[in-house]
Amino acid sequence: MTLWQDARALNTIANGLMMVAFVCLAGTSIWWLANRQVFDLKSIEIGPVAGARLDHVSVEALRAASLSEFRGNFFTIDLARVRQAFEEAPWVRRAQVRRVWPNRLFIAIEEHRPLAQWGDGRFVNTFGELFGVNPEEVENRESLLEFAGPEGTQGIVTRRYAELIQQLKPLALMPHMVSLSDRQAWSARLDNGLTLLIGRDEGVAVNDRIARWVAVHPTVQARLNQRTEVVDLRYPHGFAVRAPGVLDQEGRERSERNSREIARRP
Repeated sequence: MTLWQDARALNTIANGLMMVAFVCLAGTSIWWLANRQVFDLKSIEIGPVAGARLDHVSVEALRAASLSEFRGNFFTIDLARVRQAFEEAPWVRRAQVRRVWPNRLFIAIEEHRPLAQWGDGRFVNTFGELFGVNPEEVENRESLLEFAGPEGTQGIVTRRYAELIQQLKPLALMPHMVSLSDRQAWSARLDNGLTLLIGRDEGVAVNDRIARWVAVHPTVQARLNQRTEVVDLRYPHGFAVRAPGVLDQEGRERSERNSREIARRP
C-alpha cells in the first residue's frame, strides 16, 4: 500500500498541516496586532513604592529622560532594561516596573535612606548598602552615623551597629561610630563620647566582651567617680578603663623620657 492509499497517514499529515497553518496565522495576527499604534507607549508614570515617599528623585526629570530613551511598545519593551536604567539614577535604590493597559508603564521607586557616612565619602543606606550621591543633597549630613571598614564590609558593619544598639540598651547609650579595621578589629564611639576598643572576633567573642562590660559598667563608673574616655575590651579576662587626659599625660611623660635619654647621650 502506498502513502496515498493510507487514509490514516493522510489524515495525520492533513491535521499537521492545518496545525502549522493555524500557528502561522495566529503568530501573524499577534504580530500585526502588537504593532498597532494604539499600543505605542504614550506615557510612563512614576511614583513611590507603597508606604513610601520620594524626597530626592525628580519625577519629571526621570519621565522626560525615559520617554526619549526606551524603544518598543506595550508588548515589546524590555522591562528588565527599563528597571536597570531607573536603578542607575541617583537616589534610586529599587525600581518596580509594570505594564498598564494599553500603552503605559508604571514605575514604583524606592529611594535610598541614608543611615551613615562611609569612610570614602559615600553613604550607607538602611539596608547596609553603599550608594553615592551629591553630599550637598543629604539633609542633616553632620548628624549621620559614621561607618568605616574594608571594601565590601558595609553590610557587616551595619549588622554590628544593630547588635550594638541592642547590647547597649541597659546603659541607655547609642553607637555613633562603628569601625572595622583592615585587621578585622572592631571599635565604636558612643553618643556620650566614650570610645570602645573591642578588638577581633576571636578568643572571647565580640558580643561576649561587650556584654561583660555592660554588666559592670555602672558599678565601675560609680567607683571611678569621673568620666571615662576609653574602654579597652581587648583583654581575655577583663577590660581597661582610661580617663580623660590619660593619653595626653602618657604622651608628655614619653616625650620627657626621650628628652632625658637624648640629653644623657655623649
